[in-house]
Amino acid sequence: MSRLHIGTTYSTLLLAFICLLQIHTTMAQFEGFFNMFNGGQQQHQQQQQQQHRSSSSQFSAYVDSVSCAHYLCPLTLDCVGNPSECPCPNVEDIKCLVPDMDGDVDDGTVICVRGKQECEEVEKLMKKYSDKKRR
Repeated sequence: MSRLHIGTTYSTLLLAFICLLQIHTTMAQFEGFFNMFNGGQQQHQQQQQQQHRSSSSQFSAYVDSVSCAHYLCPLTLDCVGNPSECPCPNVEDIKCLVPDMDGDVDDGTVICVRGKQECEEVEKLMKKYSDKKRR
């Protein structure tokens, strides 16, 4: 009777071990499939964030390496005397000069738009905003 009991226990343990091995193999085989629903998206987002940080740090390093004694235009990285001298990045753009709070155009802001009407619209909006602010 004890030999039968030992044989049954051994068979049960062997069967349990084979089942666990099969489950482990199946999980390893479909790990990529499960990651797609669980952590795969997080991993993809982390990779994108690392690439974005990498490209922005490269751009920052490039901007730091440009030697400019005056004003460095943020869109074109041209070195100019005043912000108002910054060119627009695209040839078809029109440069609108928005004066600073004191009305000085040389230290004002450059806004690039397409078409003459858009520049006039920017000027109207700036005038409207500055009139409200003075009140």
